[in-house]
Amino acid sequence: MSQDVKEIFGGALAAKVRTLAPSMTRSMQRVAEAVASDPAGCAALTVTGLAERTGTSEATVVRTARLLGYPGYRDLRLALAGLAAQQQSGRAPAITTDIAVDDPIADVVAKLAYDEQQTLADTAAGLDTGQLGAAVTALATARRTDVYGIGASGLVAQDLTQKLLRIGLIAHAHSDPHLAVTNAVQLRAGDVAIAITHSGSTGDVIEPLRVAFEHGATTVAITGRPNSHVTQYADHVLTTSTSRESELRPAAMSSRTSQLLVVDCLFVGVAQRTYDTAGPALAASYEALAHRHRR
Repeated sequence: MSQDVKEIFGGALAAKVRTLAPSMTRSMQRVAEAVASDPAGCAALTVTGLAERTGTSEATVVRTARLLGYPGYRDLRLALAGLAAQQQSGRAPAITTDIAVDDPIADVVAKLAYDEQQTLADTAAGLDTGQLGAAVTALATARRTDVYGIGASGLVAQDLTQKLLRIGLIAHAHSDPHLAVTNAVQLRAGDVAIAITHSGSTGDVIEPLRVAFEHGATTVAITGRPNSHVTQYADHVLTTSTSRESELRPAAMSSRTSQLLVVDCLFVGVAQRTYDTAGPALAASYEALAHRHRR
């Protein structure tokens, strides 16, 4: 296996551990946390050794490896070795990103910047480009697109619809759960419905997606939990990552960062596919607003 391939696998592993750990059993979480915190040390262990180190069983180690996307523990060890090599090649050491109430503002800036960079890197590494491409194709040819999101995810939903509108596509963002469901009833084959929920368990987002799914629309879930309830009604799942939650940095902050990256990927992909119409539409929108920027 080449060093480049090892680095890719290592980055993907780190993203998967961060994303999937909350949905694992406690014993599997211990294994996941061990491989994420000490890839070099774990890469040197046999399956029995890692089980003993984490106070679990060999079966738990193997199940964790498979959940992370590897056929067996041997493949996980290879990925861990790749990640360890990447960290030893001059990569900057990790910094503690917990923000204290008495941190100087310069430290707050540095910690938030590092945290968001890591979140974006993890999301990019874990994003399934096949699923992304399929979602782009559906959006580019959709008669209409509805996007559902609540709270911080609702702001991301608005961002996506505004982008799509600027290239001449019909798109609506729904944060009111009643309006979301009543609009979802009108969707059919050829339409697209997108649910944005980090937890994957937000009922006000899941319900309209389910209705859209049952009425034949192509459905997409943007979520940090790829095995969550929302994915039952999603034709395509786009997984986001998030940094560890803290008192001064709730999950909504870091999940929004990763969601916006996915939204931007969707938009750029659609703009590429529809460039003959998207290009002139963007130029027209810039021209329409140009006089406001000259004041």
